[in-house]
Amino acid sequence: MNVIARLSLLVCLLAGVCVAGASSAENPAPENPGKNEELQRVADTSGRYGGHLTVGQRAEPKTLNPVIATDAVSREVIGRLNADLIEINRATQQTEPALAKSWKTSADGRIFTLQLRRGIRFSDGHAFDADDVIFSFAVYMDENIDSPQRDLLIIDGKPMTVAKIGPYTVRFTLPRPYAAAERIFDGLAMLPRHLLEKPYREGKFAQAWSLNAQPSEIAGLGPFRLKQYVPGQRIVAERNPYYWKVDRDNHRLPYLDEMVFLFVGTENAQVLRFEAGETDIISRLSSENFNLLAHEGTRVSSQLADLGPSLEYNFVVFNQNDLTGKKLDAIARKQVWFRDLKFRQAVNAAIDRDGIVRLVYGTRGTPLWGNVGPGNKLWINQAISHPQRSLETARQLLKSAGFSWKTNGELVDGSGETVDFTIVTSSSNAQRMKMATLLQDDLSHLGMQVHVVPLEFRALIDRVFQSFDYDAAIMGLGGGDADPNPEMNVWMSSGTSHLWNLGEKQPATDWEREIDQLMQRQMVELDYNQRKRTYDRVQQIISENLPFIFLATPNTLAGADGRLGNFHPAVLDPNTLWNADELYIRGGLENAGTR
Repeated sequence: MNVIARLSLLVCLLAGVCVAGASSAENPAPENPGKNEELQRVADTSGRYGGHLTVGQRAEPKTLNPVIATDAVSREVIGRLNADLIEINRATQQTEPALAKSWKTSADGRIFTLQLRRGIRFSDGHAFDADDVIFSFAVYMDENIDSPQRDLLIIDGKPMTVAKIGPYTVRFTLPRPYAAAERIFDGLAMLPRHLLEKPYREGKFAQAWSLNAQPSEIAGLGPFRLKQYVPGQRIVAERNPYYWKVDRDNHRLPYLDEMVFLFVGTENAQVLRFEAGETDIISRLSSENFNLLAHEGTRVSSQLADLGPSLEYNFVVFNQNDLTGKKLDAIARKQVWFRDLKFRQAVNAAIDRDGIVRLVYGTRGTPLWGNVGPGNKLWINQAISHPQRSLETARQLLKSAGFSWKTNGELVDGSGETVDFTIVTSSSNAQRMKMATLLQDDLSHLGMQVHVVPLEFRALIDRVFQSFDYDAAIMGLGGGDADPNPEMNVWMSSGTSHLWNLGEKQPATDWEREIDQLMQRQMVELDYNQRKRTYDRVQQIISENLPFIFLATPNTLAGADGRLGNFHPAVLDPNTLWNADELYIRGGLENAGTR
């Protein structure tokens, strides 16, 4: 590398990395496709090699381990380092061959036989074959690992079986036919047995691939591989020279030299970095910031897209977890309120959803009363009622539940205890922070004393998923797929995202038991209309019992530098990076050119 190129690269890294950075001779060049490699050709894709793409993230990932990651920030990075057997094309929402070049389904819909691509390698050059697939599914289905994907692989309480038929042939046998079975393979990153079998056998798998792991310890089948992690600053991923896709001219993807994930803290910081040219692609924009970028024209020739209602649902969840042994007596006392359906119904009735949408999203959002919003036209239950805000209804519900008011308007329970609780949410998410403030105001009209507590994202995840040290939280889920099956880990009582009562051994209520039965039923029902009726009932039960109190869904808003080619944002997550292997920089690059 010449002196100018070194200085250019150093300045880019320190400043947040620029989109048109020079190609680095230190980055591995893509190998020419070998005659024994069964690569996937992306027929409609072309581009040019070189450059660095920088993505601003609001928080730092928690892990690089795809089996245990639960937060969207971690999964966004992990997804660029790994690959699936079958993938969902985010533009068409249809399944496509990936590491499996083809598959056959038995007549009864229970047996899937997958043919793997031959001759492809992990990012460290080690060969990939059926043994890696067998190992990967053993890990995902291990209840001691407790992967969030495990719920998808357990049908009627029985795990699917996975058998090696040959070095490149794997057979999956399901206890029963499985609706949309091909889609479950998306999001199940295939793992390198040669690197992870030892920590798995030693019971140390959950500690593997932490952020502090050396790049040489991590290998995947995605378009990029880990190059550098700088705590509190960035993750740098470089081109995987062994990646298994080629473009229409048989040039190996990806085009980019590097992808840099910059930890910037908040959405406003994301926008400022984007405007300054320090980052090159942005998603999950607020309506306010989207309009700012659209009207001010501060970024030359930027590409902005409003794709309409997203699949994300934002909600408030009250802590109903078992706190035995947690030494959280103050929270445990408040759980008497939180577990009272009439209390949750009163909160639900008091929320001004139209006000939330107007003040948080402007014209680029939609109120929600259930877990499926208008962006999911195939699965939304149109019969779910959308009652307008009614403080009088809320007061009557509280009164019937034994609550009353002091002369100063303060709400107290039947024992005279003041209704006083906190709502935690991510300090880096301006939209949810604003929702929390609006909810605080809405509930003050009922005499509730509500306090908003902003938390750093990783601290929030720890409280909600681990320590249970919170009263209520505003969070968001959804967006990975329109199909109901990815929601198994939320609505099944044993699910790893069953947030209101995590870690249940048995359903705590009759309605949770019914949801368990219905979710299992829809998972094996092959007729869409019958499956739709079953999932409609799930949505109805959720809306009646309010484990989550739904608030609103944003439109999918995204943007990119005008020089970014093959930018095709989608409603499904990850909205902007799903085709990271095809992204490229148009022209103006030193030492970059089509190879």
